[in-house]
Amino acid sequence: MGNALGDGPSLAPMSRPASLSARLRKVRFFFCDVDGVLTDAGVVIGDGQELKRFDIQDGLGLGLLRRSGIKVGWVSSRPSSATEIRARELKIDFLCQKKTAKTAAIEEFLRAAGGTWEEVCYAGDDLVDLGPISRAGVGVAVANAVAEVKQAAALTTSKPGGHGAVREIAELILKAQKLWAGVVAEYYQ
Repeated sequence: MGNALGDGPSLAPMSRPASLSARLRKVRFFFCDVDGVLTDAGVVIGDGQELKRFDIQDGLGLGLLRRSGIKVGWVSSRPSSATEIRARELKIDFLCQKKTAKTAAIEEFLRAAGGTWEEVCYAGDDLVDLGPISRAGVGVAVANAVAEVKQAAALTTSKPGGHGAVREIAELILKAQKLWAGVVAEYYQ
């Protein structure tokens, strides 16, 4: 399991030579899974309707990334109208809800955007996220992730999915890129 500093012994065995901070400075794209990362992995289904609980602070964190020039994408293997509605509200740059490989979906977006895996931060929680996590410049496991995902990731959040994990990642990226102080200063006006 990794750590927020990225230079200690808890870095994943497959870590790259550059420090975590150096890799976070290169991030131009943030992708994540939906269920278990943006939500607590619970789904309420009743009367033909599906409901999901999203964390508001995660939403603000995603907005701060977008305002700072970082493209945001959600990649889910489970189509959901609730996910589509929330993605529209937050003006997410890329939404893929197909039963295809997440790696292929992200590669298609990167080709179109002129990006590389080195510029990607990807957050996941389950086995379906291993491909993107292992390719991303910064692979992140949320606190509630399965053991295999935590082992493959460069770091593990202190907060679980659906409870501020994505906000935690957004702050790490913005702080590494020396943008956080400016973001906070805007809210004092």
